[in-house]
Amino acid sequence: MLDRREGQRGMRAARTMAGAVLAAAVVAGCSSSGSTGTKGGGGGPDATSAAKPLAKLSVPSAYDGAKGWDETLAWVPESVGTLPVAVVPRSETVAMMYAASGGYTVKVRSADSGQVRWASAPWNPPTPVEGAEGNPESGESAEIPDVTGVEQDGRAYVVAYAHGMRGKDDLHEGTEVVRLAVYPADASGSSVKPLREVDVPVSADPGEVRVRAEGGRLLVAWGEDGMYPRWSHAVDVATGTVTPYKDPESLLPQCDEVVACPNTRVMAASEVGPLVAMGRGGFGVPGRWFSDDVRPDGVDARSGLLGTWNGDVYGVGDGRLLARWSRGGKYGADVDPVWSVHDLRTGRIQARMECGYDGAQQFDAARDYPVVASPSGRYLAAGPVAFDLERKKGICLDSDGNRKTIVLGSIRDDGTAYGAVQEDSATSDIEPVVAQLALTTGTGEPKVLGAGIDIPQYTSVNGSGLFVTRDEDKNVRISLRRER
Repeated sequence: MLDRREGQRGMRAARTMAGAVLAAAVVAGCSSSGSTGTKGGGGGPDATSAAKPLAKLSVPSAYDGAKGWDETLAWVPESVGTLPVAVVPRSETVAMMYAASGGYTVKVRSADSGQVRWASAPWNPPTPVEGAEGNPESGESAEIPDVTGVEQDGRAYVVAYAHGMRGKDDLHEGTEVVRLAVYPADASGSSVKPLREVDVPVSADPGEVRVRAEGGRLLVAWGEDGMYPRWSHAVDVATGTVTPYKDPESLLPQCDEVVACPNTRVMAASEVGPLVAMGRGGFGVPGRWFSDDVRPDGVDARSGLLGTWNGDVYGVGDGRLLARWSRGGKYGADVDPVWSVHDLRTGRIQARMECGYDGAQQFDAARDYPVVASPSGRYLAAGPVAFDLERKKGICLDSDGNRKTIVLGSIRDDGTAYGAVQEDSATSDIEPVVAQLALTTGTGEPKVLGAGIDIPQYTSVNGSGLFVTRDEDKNVRISLRRER
């Protein structure tokens, strides 16, 4: 499993995180050079790789390694910070981006057969910014165009996007933007044009742009290396309207009630407004709710010597936010924090638990692990913090002094979760051990599957799992395997 936009950046240097399974195995490679052609899927809407022999994968027992389909993206460099593949909400399809002589094309494939349902006309992104090609010798990943699936107000869209310079030529400096091309997910044909294109002004180094939609609205964020950069604009994909958040510190009036409010940021955009995380603690949706009104029982309103608001947003997924609350009091006693899950629109708490994993402060853009959820939304996790929201129970997978820390990468609707055993002393050359858990139990009942097991990046593909690996030629390979 890997977080497709974080690559190796999402992993803290102090944590090895068993990360080849969860982050780096595919996104990172040995060099940044690769084919720029369209090998492996460069044909039109009738092209499919379903008839080819299936790649041999070591999949968990819930999946049938002999049933499904494979596709290859040979144009993707070997060292990248993004992978141009996404599951499209409400459509039972998978979107992929292909390099072509006239630009880039998006193809949307049926999850059942791998057949192409529709393909876009060639799309021309803006001119890449300086340094976008990356540098394998210094470990800098290449920045490439990407694609994501978005659901807004009950309708699904496919959005292609790229960071670059609009209008740059020998005479003009150009304007730095993130260009979005918005397509209806239910399109048809072999040369589909976007409903609209939107250029969002940004100022960022290569690899510092994130395009996310976990809150129900598209958020383009930039300017820091991590999952949640500080600067952002929300985009209504149905209308093309761009809402800038130029001064995040002014969004929540509670910022005026503390000594300082630096590094405040918007972490998600929703239909009721932005989720704002104050740099030193406290969060909420302006005019709707604030963290102090929804904090768990037994948690102080303020924390630390400066008396800042308690509560940090760790991350966002599936319309919910995962929060961490200090119980250390004014002087920061060594007490396990409280973790809780909240509805993003209302702030209503859905589950809570105490867990020794300390997490990241919200003044920092980086996170150790991405937030993942099961397709139905019943289960939600980030690394060693997991919740069954139907039972309103949490499972802490942080080390208990004997069992090692287990970090989760994907979750099925039946509560089966896949992750990796974290080895703090391991090196990047050691293959991580994959674990399987049952989140329907109180402890997760972890069991080892062993090293070399492929785990699905997505479990939401019409009852199948989507696996993303590298083939023997180091090309990106997307493989769907059906459930048994």
